[in-house]
Amino acid sequence: MSDLVLHGYWRSGTSYRTRIALNLKGLSYETRPVDLRQGDQASDSYRRLNPQGLVPALEVDGRVLTQSPAILEWIEETWPEPPLLPRDPFARAEVRAMAALVACDIHPLNNLRVLKAIRSQFGADQAATDAWAARWITAGFEALEALVARHGDGWAWGDRPTLTDCCLVPQIYSARRFNVSMAPFPRLIAIEAAAAVHPAFVAAHPDRQPDAD
Repeated sequence: MSDLVLHGYWRSGTSYRTRIALNLKGLSYETRPVDLRQGDQASDSYRRLNPQGLVPALEVDGRVLTQSPAILEWIEETWPEPPLLPRDPFARAEVRAMAALVACDIHPLNNLRVLKAIRSQFGADQAATDAWAARWITAGFEALEALVARHGDGWAWGDRPTLTDCCLVPQIYSARRFNVSMAPFPRLIAIEAAAAVHPAFVAAHPDRQPDAD
């Protein structure tokens, strides 16, 4: 078993999705908090670890992995059981596409550094910031609701958690922080409810992290 050290922030969606994947695989890891509000990500010590200055970073026996989609794929390839991707190549592509819808199209537009830029450069107040986040979250969730209707059976794709759920559940958490109405998305709400009683998702929840407020 490799020694795993996860550098992340309790409320970061990318850190959250990584914790979920590690937990679904039953892997033990050490948590080292990086306080984004205090600027820990810009420190010399963290920049040496991850030159981009983003979370998470996963240390593995002296090597460092960054970018959560790459980390999730590495986890899946290194510990293939229980699988987070289906066996069929087309199905795997569908799961990856749904995960990317969150990781590439929704999340980057409502993460902390983008919201800070909106406030500092364009004078957005909290209401405007929430409206910005809600615009992109809602558009993405509309597509995901349709895709879950097509592919889901209790989870986003099929009847067990996949990489899509690792990304989706943290994004739902974020949506609620920004007061996005979830009423139009009953299938996503059902996935949120399933995650709320699944041990791997429960243990990964931001409120349960050692650095949580």
